[in-house]
Amino acid sequence: MAYENNGAAYNLDLFRDNTARELPQERKKQNRTKVVSLPQDALIKIRRRKHNPFRLFVGAVSAAIVVVIVSVIIIGQVQLTELNQKIINTKEELGNARSTYTQSQMAIQSKLSTNQIEEYANSRLGMSKAENAQKEYVSLSEGDKAEISKDANQNFFQKIINALTGLWS
Repeated sequence: MAYENNGAAYNLDLFRDNTARELPQERKKQNRTKVVSLPQDALIKIRRRKHNPFRLFVGAVSAAIVVVIVSVIIIGQVQLTELNQKIINTKEELGNARSTYTQSQMAIQSKLSTNQIEEYANSRLGMSKAENAQKEYVSLSEGDKAEISKDANQNFFQKIINALTGLWS
C-alpha cells in the first residue's frame, strides 16, 4: 500500500455536482429588461434624508433636558464631596481639640492637687484649717418663709385683676 501525495483530499471538484442545469440566455435577458433606471437627480433626492423640524426641536429639547439633569447630578455629587471633606476636617479638628482639652485638664489636675493647695494656703497666705471652736452653726427652727413684694406703681386695672385673682387663690 503506497501512500500517494497528490492532494486528493483538497480537490473540491470531486464533490461538486455537475448535473445542475444552466439557465437559457433568454431568461437572463428578460430579467435585465425588468430593471427600472432612474435619473441621477431623482436618486439623489430619494437618498437625501428629509428632516422634520418638529422632530429636530423635540430632539434638541430632549438633549438639553438630559444635559441639565446630568449637570445637576454632577453638581450635587461635587457639593456632597465638599461637605464630606468639611465633615472629615471638622471631626479631625474636634479630635485635636479634645486631645488638647484632656492634656490641659491633666496639667491642671497635676498642679492643683489638694496637698499643694493646702501647702500654698498655709505657707503663702497664712491660712489654717478651721477648728470646731471656730465653726458657728445656724438653726432655722421657724421654717422657710416667702414674702411677695407688692408693686406700688399699679394702675387701677391691675388692682382689679389682682383682687379677682386673690379671690380664687
